[in-house]
Amino acid sequence: MKIGKATVAESAICASDDETIVVRGADLCQDLIGKVSFTDYFWLLVTGQRPSAMASRILDATLVAIAEHGLVPSVQASRMTLAAAPEAIQGAVAAGILGCGSVILGASETAGRLFLRVDGLARDKALPLEAAAAEVVRELRSAKQAIPGYGHPLHKARDPRVARLFEVAAQVGTPGHFIAIADAVEKVLPAITGRDLRLNVSAAIPAVLLDVGFPAEALKGVPILARCAGLIGHLTEELARPIGFALSYQATREQIYTGALPPGVTLKTTQE
Repeated sequence: MKIGKATVAESAICASDDETIVVRGADLCQDLIGKVSFTDYFWLLVTGQRPSAMASRILDATLVAIAEHGLVPSVQASRMTLAAAPEAIQGAVAAGILGCGSVILGASETAGRLFLRVDGLARDKALPLEAAAAEVVRELRSAKQAIPGYGHPLHKARDPRVARLFEVAAQVGTPGHFIAIADAVEKVLPAITGRDLRLNVSAAIPAVLLDVGFPAEALKGVPILARCAGLIGHLTEELARPIGFALSYQATREQIYTGALPPGVTLKTTQE
């Protein structure tokens, strides 16, 4: 991201005085609180526009789909952080969100950019979607890059959340263009990669969101926002029934020390 040339801080998001708070052109107290859902408010904050009923339903579905996924690394980091600092839930939430990268949560953004590349190539060269998808996938493979949003350690067939999100999209009547691109990528993967990699939720989320006009630049924000809700649920449970130290003890029990030992020293905990 380039450093801007602005010398005066300007924002179109929020302003206030002693009587009124304005958010994206609306009176927060009179027009928004109690009148819009948080999902619609999130869309408004990001885009400056109220979402259509279709866009609202899709965004809401994606937030529900990705908010919770068990004791994944980001959740474990969050719970162990709270175990160490139970007075700082904000630090524990931050610890979990800091793990948003190319493997966990961040793949929605990279998958969305993959779909946009396929879309642009198909338009520029007047190619069928599968041909454009194959060209982009080959480029990624030649650069030794993973195909984001495809394959899952547990769901070897399609991630069940994919079918449900696509079903919701069909119910509300989205254009389905980016869903078709996601399907096209899936179809060409076996021949190019030699592996039957299926769509996972990180590809389904950008497919349905791009179809309703959600900004590509904000795609990563959707799983981040959703996972905050999941983390707060885990941390509330952690305060009531702590397992943070159990998680760390389990890692210690399974640890195998592979470093050198001083002469004549044997560690009883060292596993062969």
